[in-house]
Amino acid sequence: MTRRNVYRRYSDDFKLKAVKLSHLSGVQSKDVAEALDIHPLMLSRWRKECREGKIEGDGKSIELDSKQVAELRRLRNLESKYKLLKEEHELLKKAIQFSLERKRRFSNS
Repeated sequence: MTRRNVYRRYSDDFKLKAVKLSHLSGVQSKDVAEALDIHPLMLSRWRKECREGKIEGDGKSIELDSKQVAELRRLRNLESKYKLLKEEHELLKKAIQFSLERKRRFSNS
């Protein structure tokens, strides 16, 4: 079985919308790429092309879907909370291990 490369063609409006979403405060480019099912490097390339004026469009006519914006912000918020919980969990594991070792050391004396 042979594997075929599948290339998608994205409209300039889609690219501009993706770039505009990636510039929202509190939203990371990787989150936008994931939400739009594109590779983060592709989004980076589109951002560069927009800066260079290679992607045509006025950007003002591109309306952002408020649900999509809210979902991206919610995702970013959840990722931040998850990261904090992971750090807290690691600290608790270390504290428990420290307590157990200390208890063993003093009980053997």
